[in-house]
Amino acid sequence: MLEISNLLNEDLILLDLEAEDCEDVIKKMSSKLIEKGYVKESYKQAILKREQTFPTGLDTGEIKIAIPHTDSTHVIKPGILVAKLKNEIEFKDMGNPSNKLKIKMVFMLAVKDPKAQVPVLTKLMGIFSDQKGIKKIYESKTEKELLNSILNTIDSKK
Repeated sequence: MLEISNLLNEDLILLDLEAEDCEDVIKKMSSKLIEKGYVKESYKQAILKREQTFPTGLDTGEIKIAIPHTDSTHVIKPGILVAKLKNEIEFKDMGNPSNKLKIKMVFMLAVKDPKAQVPVLTKLMGIFSDQKGIKKIYESKTEKELLNSILNTIDSKK
């Protein structure tokens, strides 16, 4: 079983990511995953295309989150890139694509094993349902603090 804690590290955390729009967020985050050797060049186009058809914005309360992801064929090694956005960016709502959400955080998934994608998403949803945990994650000032806040929120769910 793939543990979320094994997919996270300080190298995959972006604080105050500046972007123009949803597409810009995805391009910048994809580039980081490509640069770090987590995904193939094809990942960027694949994730942009998937986002158009299957939006990933989630109304998780005060701090709304997006979880862009795509097929495992574009992944070299598994990881989750977490970005705290400098300004809210509109993403389409996963449950109602005609609705736009002002997203504050993005968890971009790079899952290598196709069978692990749903369990990873399920575990993330558990984290996102914890309003106090998400607020603590969002208010983190350093990469290490943000990582520890995510790990603590995961631990509190066990």
